[in-house]
Amino acid sequence: MALSVGEKQPQENETIERIAQLIQDGARAFLGRQYGLLFRFAGLVAVIIFLLLPEPVWKGLSIQNMFMAFSYIAGTLFSAFAGKIGIEVATIANGRCAYAARDGIKPAFMTGFRGGAVMGMAVVGACNLGVCLVYMLLADPQAVLCFSFGASSLALFAKVGGGIFTKTADIAADLTGKVELGIPEDDPRNPAVIADNVGDNVGDVAGMGADLFDSNVASLAAAIVIAASLDRVSSFHSNVATVFCYAGLGLLASILGVMTARIGKNGNPTRALNSSTYVTTGIYTVLTALATYIFNFRFEIWAACILGLLVGVIIGITTDYFTDDSKSPVHNVAHASHTGPAFTILSEISYGFLSTMPAMIGTGISTLISYRLCENIDPLYGSEYALFGISMQPSECCRSSV
Repeated sequence: MALSVGEKQPQENETIERIAQLIQDGARAFLGRQYGLLFRFAGLVAVIIFLLLPEPVWKGLSIQNMFMAFSYIAGTLFSAFAGKIGIEVATIANGRCAYAARDGIKPAFMTGFRGGAVMGMAVVGACNLGVCLVYMLLADPQAVLCFSFGASSLALFAKVGGGIFTKTADIAADLTGKVELGIPEDDPRNPAVIADNVGDNVGDVAGMGADLFDSNVASLAAAIVIAASLDRVSSFHSNVATVFCYAGLGLLASILGVMTARIGKNGNPTRALNSSTYVTTGIYTVLTALATYIFNFRFEIWAACILGLLVGVIIGITTDYFTDDSKSPVHNVAHASHTGPAFTILSEISYGFLSTMPAMIGTGISTLISYRLCENIDPLYGSEYALFGISMQPSECCRSSV
């Protein structure tokens, strides 16, 4: 049984359906309680922002204060929306993936992969939509920063709250079930196992989704702040448009990459995930190159973007190599474990340190090359400019723009 695009995965086992429903009800209850508390906190912070930013209201009520507070609330709402969509789809996909596993790894992988992909698409889609709306309505990079601050506020507590809950439930399930009663791990007869799975969903789906949303918004906001400043002082006035165009094409490329993911009947899930990443990278490279040519963007900026993309692929390959149980690092750690716990810890830490080296080298080299590519691409006019409030000569501004 293979799952094709647009096909609904069946779930015809009453036990699986009952357990999945319990997990879904628990996740909804926890998320509702958590979001209720977080929205009260967000409301309080929004009032403080309205009173103080960008300047105290008692010095003269400014419409910008309202814009800042509105952007902050929008950031929390969009982050919550991404988490809610992800948790609903994930809790539905859980049971269907378990049922599909009865027929082999292929239908189970496709169900789980596409169910999980909804979380990623919801995060990136909500991020792009929220930032685009805020900037389109207010045309102020500071409002985008407040939007990012709102996403950070929700992500901080969502990730911590879900993580604490899942670890507490996990330990309780192990201590009570396995140690005291002799019930096997993850046995549904243990109520703490249901709580553990609820925690896994609210922590690893809703919490991690909010955290990823925050990171995505923060990186997009930083790029927009720099691009908006460059648009004001340079002869090239499409820097902000470049940021939004590349971000939108990234989402489109990811969707196409997810749709191309395939696995054989006895295939390797890791290989299928990697192939989807490579396809997405290729599609994004082509789409952004076409957009750069059609809209007359800077090809130097495109080259710097692709360099960062390649570093991301290198990080993924490195992570796969050091964590894949078919590769030598995992085998070496397992072999060292026969000697004792000390060698287990030392070998794991050593491989962990070693795994960061390719990422550090790639990041450093790509940053240097990107700087050299974009260092002198934009001739400035006039004698003096102000970038981020700092007065500088054209040559200095050109170097600082990167």
